[in-house]
Amino acid sequence: MKKRRSGTPRYDDNPMARVDTSPIHGRGLFARRAIEVDEYIGSYRGRRTQKNGMHVLWIWNEERDRWEGIDGANEMRFLNHAAEPNADWWGTDLYAIRPIAEGEEITFDYGWDHEDEGE
Repeated sequence: MKKRRSGTPRYDDNPMARVDTSPIHGRGLFARRAIEVDEYIGSYRGRRTQKNGMHVLWIWNEERDRWEGIDGANEMRFLNHAAEPNADWWGTDLYAIRPIAEGEEITFDYGWDHEDEGE
């Protein structure tokens, strides 16, 4: 991750995806080129946490039998939710689950229950 002269991070290190304005919410992650099914898109990076936050990805740790959070520090933090996503996590790595067109927003299912969406 590079920084702009103002000190604001630029999330443009990923050859597969770029951050841009999203029609879903705020900023989102978009395909720089066409991405095939099962193709690796990137990894969620950041510090480990047990506190919820805007950019925390929760992953189930089977060995420890608990949820563990990662407070996103790279471009993956801008991924948005979709009920019919085009990508999914395998651990901290994101892969395409269907073909993704160049310029298409990359999304995953946050795993919310329908009751949670109104909160």
